Amino acid sequence: MTQPADIRREPARGDGLNEHRRTALDLAASGVPVLPLRAGKVPFGNCRRCAGNVCGGRPNMKNPGPCVCPGPCHAWAAATTDPDVIKSLAWRHVWRRASAVAYHPGGAGLTVVDLDDADAVTWARENLPATCTVPTTRGEHWLYLGRMQSANAVRPGVDIKSTMSYARWLGFGTGIMTPLPDAVRELVVKGPATIRPAPQAVTVPSAAGIGQCRHRTPAFLERGIAMAEQQISDAISGVHATVYATFLAVLSTHGRCGCLTDTHVTRLFTVAQAKGETARHCTEAWTNARTRLGL
Repeated sequence: MTQPADIRREPARGDGLNEHRRTALDLAASGVPVLPLRAGKVPFGNCRRCAGNVCGGRPNMKNPGPCVCPGPCHAWAAATTDPDVIKSLAWRHVWRRASAVAYHPGGAGLTVVDLDDADAVTWARENLPATCTVPTTRGEHWLYLGRMQSANAVRPGVDIKSTMSYARWLGFGTGIMTPLPDAVRELVVKGPATIRPAPQAVTVPSAAGIGQCRHRTPAFLERGIAMAEQQISDAISGVHATVYATFLAVLSTHGRCGCLTDTHVTRLFTVAQAKGETARHCTEAWTNARTRLGL
């Protein structure tokens, strides 16, 4: 497995670069793909050509980047190790407004276990092998050698950041990075039942005169749910809007005949949570979609 180069180097001084861009160049030189973050620890918005994801979101599940735009577009997919890009005119004004530097762990062959509070840190110390740890505002980042699928809320206070994700650069931390253990991979594969949403029932009486429900055809319904799951999974930006629009589309097609079950709704909620949505937002989006359709 390819490992990132040694990144424990002192950054060059006196070169006229601002602090964030200097940090980015040092990390990039060590094989760590970087991108700027604006206030709120979030990426900069897409360029005009990609605003609203009208470009189709090139760096998606089927074509996972990197972004081909000159500016820092599509969040994690903007991460680069190219010093010419980092110092380019398209990025220069962004660095002036940046509040932090982020990196793409998967692109560096790493996985970050993001422990968001003291309880999560305690759980990690009791259940995961020791590795390099980096203090955060409320918890710790545990860094392992190896990449995997990213996922949020794999258990209370624990996120996995690796492929198609970004993590804020907070320094070198302490300890030696160890290989990615199966215990971390299994968090995404299994996922505890405690993080599953509790979707509301979606049993809606059939409209008068509608006749036999064609949506009860297993293949028709399954195809619709699978397409909805894929649409949410492919979202790169505007995830909130994508989730709501997808819920609305599902309900407009399948919501009036009573063929949707809690299992179908749970599938949609689960994939939305994997993109970072909370159970509360999923429930609100589903309720708002039903209200708009008069269900």
